[in-house]
Amino acid sequence: MHVMVLGAGLSGVTTAWYLTRAGFQVSLVDRQPGAGLETSFANGGQISISHPEPWANPGAPAQVLRWLGRADAPLKFRPRRDLAQWTWGLRFLLECLPARAHRNTVAIAALALASAQRLRALRAELGLEYDQLERGILHLFYSRAEFAKAPARAAQLHTFGIAAEVLDRAACLEREPALAACAGSLSGGIFAQEDESGDAHKFTRALAHRLQEAGVALHWETEVSALETDSAGRVVGARVRRADGGTDSLRAQACVLCLGSHGARLVAPLGLRLPIYPVKGYSITAPVLDAALAPSVSLTDESRRIVCSRLGDRLRVAGTAELNGYDTAIRAERIAPIMAWVQARFPRAIDLACAEPWAGLRPATPGNVPLIGRSARPGLWLNTGHGTLGWTLACGSAAALAELMSGGRPAVAFPFLAAEGS
Repeated sequence: MHVMVLGAGLSGVTTAWYLTRAGFQVSLVDRQPGAGLETSFANGGQISISHPEPWANPGAPAQVLRWLGRADAPLKFRPRRDLAQWTWGLRFLLECLPARAHRNTVAIAALALASAQRLRALRAELGLEYDQLERGILHLFYSRAEFAKAPARAAQLHTFGIAAEVLDRAACLEREPALAACAGSLSGGIFAQEDESGDAHKFTRALAHRLQEAGVALHWETEVSALETDSAGRVVGARVRRADGGTDSLRAQACVLCLGSHGARLVAPLGLRLPIYPVKGYSITAPVLDAALAPSVSLTDESRRIVCSRLGDRLRVAGTAELNGYDTAIRAERIAPIMAWVQARFPRAIDLACAEPWAGLRPATPGNVPLIGRSARPGLWLNTGHGTLGWTLACGSAAALAELMSGGRPAVAFPFLAAEGS
């Protein structure tokens, strides 16, 4: 059976890999000249099993209200004359209800644990190198009120089977000595030793190379303009535009949608309304000047919603979420807080003058639970909507989809899609 995977970011490349291993004939299509050049290019670098709670949680509405009007707000809503934006926002508020937020957290935690196991197995099997570090993630709290909630949060993680240890300020410094410069304002942290970090772009490129070696047809610089259906309404391929301006029709027995934020618009003409909206995130990547002053443990500032990861001789610092449609412009006022954060906490550690800014669109569902499985349209499968957890959930999502397409049932307590007729 020939399956065409649409999109060659983390989701698409891992999907193509696990489908190939399951015995499918696979082709991969992307508008870029290579793999991982959009949302997967410069994300925060974290495989964060220990952060299953979605942005949509009971405390989010009040928090968002406090952030209104702030240029440096971790979550910024830029109102547009866009029905999809307002619909998504209302559904986000609905997912903040305690029962829904808990349900979503449980599902994300289960998939994250399974995904981490898949990633480790894949790395060992293929010998992949992507500046990975297995040094855990340290979640930092800079207010006493937030740190007071750390024991309850760690206890909840334990119920999911996720290891987490509450650390006081001294223990945080022992775990990551580079924090000494900002120790005075630090209250404490939670350390999750099973978490990892690594360069998602390097991983995606390396796995795409293995796909090529395995005989997968890679269609670069090929933009999907529309899905094609037969007389019965079954998806049988895609209409594409080549880099030279020419058009073509690529056929397959099934297609998998891994096009990130753009997937929802592609399937709308088929009557499918995917609850996905782009949430823009920002990052900087800068050379490390002094290895002793730069952190090697991946960090999450829970107060500022900023993360940083050591990627070889570089430091990646990422954060913020912005609802502003499909705008990918890099706004100076959104990069400035990230630059200020790293300068205040790790002065002289990196070369900020050489920092490379980036912005990318994360395909988010209101509850941050991805859409994995059969679509309501025969011949079309979904592996999309991973939001801020694309790197964390990539391998587990792809492996689960391959199992579903093979007629199996993944051993993960997750709400996989099961529409009839695919």
